[in-house]
Amino acid sequence: MTKLWPWIRNFTGVAILGVLVWRLGTGAFVDGLRVITVWSVLAALGIGLLTTVCCAWRWCLVARRLGLELTLSAAVKDYYRALFLNAVLPAGVLGDVHRAVSHGQQSGDLGRGVRAVVLERVAGQVVLLVLGVAVLLTQPTLVSAIAGDLVPSRTVVVVTVCLLAVLLGMIAWAKWGTSTSKWRSGLATTLTDARLSLRAPGVFLFSALALGGHLLLFVVAARVAGSDASIGQLLAPLVLALLVMGLPVNIGGFGPREAITTVAFGAAGLGATQGLTVSVVYGVLALAASLPGAAVLFLHRSAKRPVEPVAPQRELVAAGAGA
Repeated sequence: MTKLWPWIRNFTGVAILGVLVWRLGTGAFVDGLRVITVWSVLAALGIGLLTTVCCAWRWCLVARRLGLELTLSAAVKDYYRALFLNAVLPAGVLGDVHRAVSHGQQSGDLGRGVRAVVLERVAGQVVLLVLGVAVLLTQPTLVSAIAGDLVPSRTVVVVTVCLLAVLLGMIAWAKWGTSTSKWRSGLATTLTDARLSLRAPGVFLFSALALGGHLLLFVVAARVAGSDASIGQLLAPLVLALLVMGLPVNIGGFGPREAITTVAFGAAGLGATQGLTVSVVYGVLALAASLPGAAVLFLHRSAKRPVEPVAPQRELVAAGAGA
């Protein structure tokens, strides 16, 4: 099952994009690429810098509460690299995996390094969920319309839930069924670290600021795509898009985000095609915002490249001749 999961994940992302192309055509995707301007890319880079610094600062606070050393400058570089890898690799989480393992190995405590990354991402998701629930509760009509579009019948819901429960049960048994005591010990450690780290002053503040950056970038994408809807009209669809972006069934970030944005914009009366175009523009601008991570990745690899020993050998020969 573990070996099949990457194939299932990638197939799901491709299938979602395929359905969108089948229903709406390729025009929205083409328009999303065509409307990108230099100014929008510069705006994305600026917003991305502020958002990344907030996320990196949150990571520093969590890591330090767990007893790990992490400077803000190192956190910003590693976070940028993770964002870039998340944007260009399937599933959208492999950059965070690399960040967690790398910091854990450098700190000499792999488990605690991984938990620090998981917990700082959890803090961000908690703030997003709180905002999402607050926004969606104020617009029950929109939620009902979206649910009606996404869920065609009660039978589909029951069958899907049963299949997911069986799948999760199989994965859990394969992973932890033979090591229950070890799993319980790991869970207890994680809960202890969560209580310790998430109480750090500023964790949720920086999470809120980072969420504001993501929403601002979505608003920029909407304006670039030609949407003249008010911020109030855009808020619910954009929050929904951010909520589904965490699903690990995307292709370089594309997939569930485009599906929910298309449905949400249509249900809100803003146009399904317009929603798809906004999501595509956001995806491109998010990739642009992560490009400093490509430079970090390149410089990191260059720094690790071994130095040719030609010069030292020549110096040794010259020193011997002089002697």
